[in-house]
Amino acid sequence: MGLKVALQMDPIGSVNIDGDSTFRIAEEAQKRGHSLFYYTPDRLAFREGRITARGWPIEVRRVKGDHVSYGPEQEVDLADWDVVWLRQDPPFDMGYITSTHLLDMIHPKTLVVNDPFWVRNSPEKLLVLQFPDLTPPTLVARDLQTIRAFKAEHGDIILKPLYGNGGAGVFRLDPNDRNLASLHELFCSFSREPLIAQKFLPAVSKGDKRIILVNGEPVGAINRVPAAGETRSNMHVGGRPEKIGLTPRDLEICAAIGPVLREKGQVFVGIDVIGDYLTEINVTSPTGIQELERFDGINVAEKIWQVIEAKIAMG
Repeated sequence: MGLKVALQMDPIGSVNIDGDSTFRIAEEAQKRGHSLFYYTPDRLAFREGRITARGWPIEVRRVKGDHVSYGPEQEVDLADWDVVWLRQDPPFDMGYITSTHLLDMIHPKTLVVNDPFWVRNSPEKLLVLQFPDLTPPTLVARDLQTIRAFKAEHGDIILKPLYGNGGAGVFRLDPNDRNLASLHELFCSFSREPLIAQKFLPAVSKGDKRIILVNGEPVGAINRVPAAGETRSNMHVGGRPEKIGLTPRDLEICAAIGPVLREKGQVFVGIDVIGDYLTEINVTSPTGIQELERFDGINVAEKIWQVIEAKIAMG
């Protein structure tokens, strides 16, 4: 079954073909006989009742420096497509939210992955709040007095922007730290959004596990170990990926959240687990499938496409 597949993503010409999950998804789609169309989020539009995008037919190949070829630029009506991938990276700002509203207008006739309504209503650091028994002590607040009280209770905390990504703006404030007021002032100077604080988990020194779920089912995990002297384990900031398996606690967490993800149409999800605790549920633009394939030989992209093809076949 050859499908027409549109990729809404950040510029494809600059991706790391050995690490980018969207590239791997595109590569697998092409292998399965699907045609690819690519555009960036700023080229998505509502035009007189239609949802359009200006972009290019593409072909991809695993050749560094020559990994994509473009056909002629064209404007398309996305209602004519079988699948649209919502794959641009956060920040989860009003631009991102607007794109989910526009894609809502063609879904589910055109299958948008992940479901844009629930991407909008389930951002990574908020969806976890539905599972307080699985997460470390967590606070979402903007008020400094409230954050101070949380820090006084737990002593050692992580403070970060509610809608950030890639480890940007993540701070550890230990019991001796005196910078909370200054950090609060800094964050509030450029954003009206709340902050999120969590009790610091010492187990992060052994790694922050990224577990990949496809249609609510865990398919494997990689461990991301922080660089020396670093609290953050994100690969964007030097975290080292390692091979790792799934523990009984990991499977317990996945069993609790999997049905919710499946119900909300979140086909490709990456959750973050530190020690025994769930810290994030990443639905906007999760990554990690290439590392998992290298470590364990699990073709996550194939599993994702099998789910999508089955959904379309069922109508």
